[in-house]
Amino acid sequence: MTVDETLIKDFEAVCRRHIETAGLLHRNAPVVVALSGGADSVALLAVLSRLGYDCRAAHCNFHLRGEESMRDMRHCRQVCETLDIDLYVRDFDVEEYRRTHPGNSVEMACRELRYKWFEDLLDRESAQAVAVGHHSDDRVETFFLNLMRGAGITGLTSMNARSGNVIRPLLPFTRTETEAYVTALGLGFISDSSNASDAHRRNRLRNKVLPVLEELFPGASDSVLRSISHLEAARTIYNEAIEEKRRRYISGHEIAIRELAETEIEAPTVLFEMLRHLNFTYTQVCDMLECASSSGAVFRSTDGMTVAEISHGRLELVDAGRHKLGPKECHTVNPKHDIAEPIHINISRHHVADFSSEKFSASSAFFDAAALDGDARWELRHYRRGDRIVPFGAHKSKLVSDIFASARLSASQKRETWLLTRNDQIVWILGLRNSAHFAVGPQTRTYIRMQLAEN
Repeated sequence: MTVDETLIKDFEAVCRRHIETAGLLHRNAPVVVALSGGADSVALLAVLSRLGYDCRAAHCNFHLRGEESMRDMRHCRQVCETLDIDLYVRDFDVEEYRRTHPGNSVEMACRELRYKWFEDLLDRESAQAVAVGHHSDDRVETFFLNLMRGAGITGLTSMNARSGNVIRPLLPFTRTETEAYVTALGLGFISDSSNASDAHRRNRLRNKVLPVLEELFPGASDSVLRSISHLEAARTIYNEAIEEKRRRYISGHEIAIRELAETEIEAPTVLFEMLRHLNFTYTQVCDMLECASSSGAVFRSTDGMTVAEISHGRLELVDAGRHKLGPKECHTVNPKHDIAEPIHINISRHHVADFSSEKFSASSAFFDAAALDGDARWELRHYRRGDRIVPFGAHKSKLVSDIFASARLSASQKRETWLLTRNDQIVWILGLRNSAHFAVGPQTRTYIRMQLAEN
């Protein structure tokens, strides 16, 4: 076996283990692969294709670098022709977008345009995820950038293998390793001339700071990656502690802010973590605690979506006409592709002829594909008093609490069980019972299979 063959085999083995260990992909739906033409994205597309995943390449042309932008697009077409992979190209007018979205930098505008299109492709292709080419060097850079912003444990560990429907299969590799893999395959890659410019913070860090750090402290990047791993372990413990505080101080749509302020030594940190997902700042949180014993103080989140009002020692949260609280309260989800948060559900579409071979289990649900028609609102939430479901095989509804009792669930298990709803109608008690709504029947031609992921 040649050196190149060994390199290719080892690279693909490591990538396969990472994907399987992190539960990033399954074989029942395609994956959208972000392709820029650089070494990282070409390596990503090649390795996923060679590992047998059904790939759809997506290239964004922002037309910001003249002929270079066109060169990148042509190279992406060539790579996809070589790998026999469908390529989707989208042209964007970044300046027009910035005119209609004032305050956005060019970099932020490109990111927003890119990921909005990726979301559209997820629906169009019924894909399970968007794969991006971030690697371990990117992770080190992100760590330092967030460190210099004064980020906490969440920010310092922000580049994970999965972020919602975005996955990062190349995190085990360095930039040098991805370049070597692409070269060994004979695919070639292009270099973005803007990467040499120090106009952006990340480029200054990459081109000036990190090389000096590595020279003065050999192995510095590896040490940072180990530190990130340690922080991730600490973050798990930290999040568990915050969740315990959440259960103690949150009731319905309110937080017992006066009790929290009087009891918790690190009250600002606890409250900030409870409100982080609603876009309240740390300064606002400190001001809330100052007013914890009074009434009438009102705070608005930085995105304008949530209002927090303090009354008689309690903090009530209202969001766009709908009460909204912690991240476990209610999540809008899109069942046209894999659901990644708040729980991972693999979704695949099948012809009804395959249905006879399916095995029913509480960890899976089956729906006539017609359930996805129209603009139905799908949500994942927890149990509410009075919830009812029409169980599969039944004609009348039954109290969810009775189903919980029959399953002998503990109080904590009841609180943690997820319910999937369609237009506020419960269609699946995850891990427990399927609904009769949109059941696979004689008129079904295509059905949807939802499967709780093991990882």
